[in-house]
Amino acid sequence: MAGLLDLLNSDLGKQLISGASAQTGASENKTAEVLSMALPVLLGAMKKNAQTQEGASGLLGALSNKHDGSILDNLGSLLGGGNVDQSVMNDGAGILGHVLGGKQPVVENTLSQKTGLDAGTIGQILKIAAPILLGVIGKQTKQNDVNDSSALSSILGSMLGGQPKGNQSLIESLIDADGDGSVLDDVAGMVLGSNKKKGGLGGMLGGLFGK
Repeated sequence: MAGLLDLLNSDLGKQLISGASAQTGASENKTAEVLSMALPVLLGAMKKNAQTQEGASGLLGALSNKHDGSILDNLGSLLGGGNVDQSVMNDGAGILGHVLGGKQPVVENTLSQKTGLDAGTIGQILKIAAPILLGVIGKQTKQNDVNDSSALSSILGSMLGGQPKGNQSLIESLIDADGDGSVLDDVAGMVLGSNKKKGGLGGMLGGLFGK
């Protein structure tokens, strides 16, 4: 199954990057950099949430109803022309609130410091990306007839598994660096502290979308 890096470098990923870039005014290169860091963190947070019965059933319910992958069939018109459909933005805001909870400002501010884009722009990019990420997961769960938490975790894990080893361990650290079960507690320290050099999640796509 395709991992997140494959996803971002696919036609769908390029549509997402182009649409988010046009909407926010951020360059495609910067938008790709934000997404290369943000999507694994979102996916990792979903995977952690899905480890509880309540979290898994909530996510499976969302995937089988609203987020079944149908958004991907109409992506061009939803993202086109720097005028992203408001329903996508509203949906994204709800998903981020559910997945990241009170940690959302930490994630946005951390990505802002890492990329140089302001936190408001980061927030806009995340709102656009979240429904599309859920659509991709929804399509996978539908194709694989997933209906329980272990199969769901397997899907999420295989998508994260597309990361290079170093990045994979960083993502795990981002999600729960101190092992206390609190999602994203240490995101700022991990991204900005021990990973200041260009590379890691922030640099993965740096050269892919440059002119």
